[in-house]
Amino acid sequence: MNQLVNNFFARRLIAITFLLSASSCLASPPLLVAHRGASGDAPENTLPAFQLAWEQGADAIEGDFHLTSDGRIICLHDANTKKTCGVHHLVAETDFTTLRKLDAGKWFHKKFTGTQIPTLEEVISTIPSEKKLYLEVKCGPKIVPPLIKVLENSQLKTSQLVVISFQPELIAAIEKMKPEWKTCLLTSIKGESEDSLKPSINEILATLKRLKCDGISTSANTLITKTWITEIRDAGFEYHAWTINESKLAKKFLENGAQSITTDFPQKLRNEIE
Repeated sequence: MNQLVNNFFARRLIAITFLLSASSCLASPPLLVAHRGASGDAPENTLPAFQLAWEQGADAIEGDFHLTSDGRIICLHDANTKKTCGVHHLVAETDFTTLRKLDAGKWFHKKFTGTQIPTLEEVISTIPSEKKLYLEVKCGPKIVPPLIKVLENSQLKTSQLVVISFQPELIAAIEKMKPEWKTCLLTSIKGESEDSLKPSINEILATLKRLKCDGISTSANTLITKTWITEIRDAGFEYHAWTINESKLAKKFLENGAQSITTDFPQKLRNEIE
């Protein structure tokens, strides 16, 4: 009799634990990634933008990285400095000291005058222990050895890092040298109807399997459906979406299975969707 009672309560405990776990998952907040930092409120890819992202409650930051002519890794979106610094320098052909003298903030607002292009090390130094970095590689495979060196010498844990890139072979190089790092391929989804979306699901899955990466992050094409996302996730890959600033579209992607949303306004978007 005692054994029957014990079995009964054991089953009840397992059931209650399961329900509490499921409830917790349903109630968990969406994962919001600050696009180039809180780039809607501060100059993109700068320390003020990343620090503001943390203040605004972002779960992760996304930044773009290039290799200078003398082997330093800096945070900048374009291959040249014209857009955010007002003068034209090709990063790959310019030394770090020269690039460091540029002003990457005053274009956004005069209060950011004097803001420098940050290094990868400086960006990492802003990241709280429980937060993540979505590190987008914007240049070629030459960056991989110094990238590994910087990250291995940092305090950033493997669980805090996601390497992303539009370049399949860059992802393949990372997977070969650091398979323990999480990687996601970036791609724009284009098409005028659900049936005409490119690249197709089959093309995406074939590429992800070839690269042995963890998932894909796509542009937020409004034609992407829950079925489309589910097919990717059912194949064992992650799915993420960028760049979404409207709450209605963010909710749609989250409800359809997106595991993170990248946004220029992390605080505003969270306030609107939670």
